[in-house]
Amino acid sequence: MRKFILDLTVSENVKLNENYVLLKMTSETILPPMIPGQFAELRVDNSPTTFLRRPISINFVDEEKNEVWFLVQIIGDGTKQLSLSLPGSVINTMLPLGNGFTIPNENSIKVILIGGGVGTAPMLYLGKKLSLAGIRPTFLLGARSESDLLQLEDFAKLGDVFTTTEDGSHGEKGYVTQHSILSNIKFDQIYTCGPKPMMKAVAQFARTNNINCEVSLENTMACGIGACLCCVEKTNEGHVCVCTDGPVFNIEKLLWQI
Repeated sequence: MRKFILDLTVSENVKLNENYVLLKMTSETILPPMIPGQFAELRVDNSPTTFLRRPISINFVDEEKNEVWFLVQIIGDGTKQLSLSLPGSVINTMLPLGNGFTIPNENSIKVILIGGGVGTAPMLYLGKKLSLAGIRPTFLLGARSESDLLQLEDFAKLGDVFTTTEDGSHGEKGYVTQHSILSNIKFDQIYTCGPKPMMKAVAQFARTNNINCEVSLENTMACGIGACLCCVEKTNEGHVCVCTDGPVFNIEKLLWQI
């Protein structure tokens, strides 16, 4: 898929909590097609300590508004500067990068999208594409506490939403793999993104129950084009760059020791 370097204009900056902002960005030209699971590299212009672009998952695409959303977790000066971007400011962006999730051809199958932390970001756009394909998705979102659960109203517009929190402040207490929905419903397809321990646990559940599963890895992707080799992952096809061969992989290709 062709890549573009575009000057995108911030149309809205929504502060979700102390650690996350949602940047909605638009372009003077029609945005290129994007696949759920792909990401972008955003340039940071106002940080003397930030020399590389920041890889951010594509959270959502609103074709009617010609708008792309990015969920930004504030973890350093680079993402802090991005989080301070005001409406009207311009961010140079390279997109779309990597590959994405596959959309099943059969609309009668049961799918579940499992996200944890900032890993919930690509699940929203994936949910939209599944809905357009006639598949009603189930979302299972995990966080440490209620305040860390993001965009619940947006997810609820697309499918059924279930949650877990480690402190029990919202949904069921515990981890996503402990949620009762996984025992009550037989799913045919799992998509997941989040902390690696969570994804490994989900992959183990999928293997044990013979469920097809795709994961979106969050390896450090400094360049986004496979040049820096920061994001190498070992697979059954050898070592690959997550930013170009991923970030989405079927778990059967990964050599995780689970």
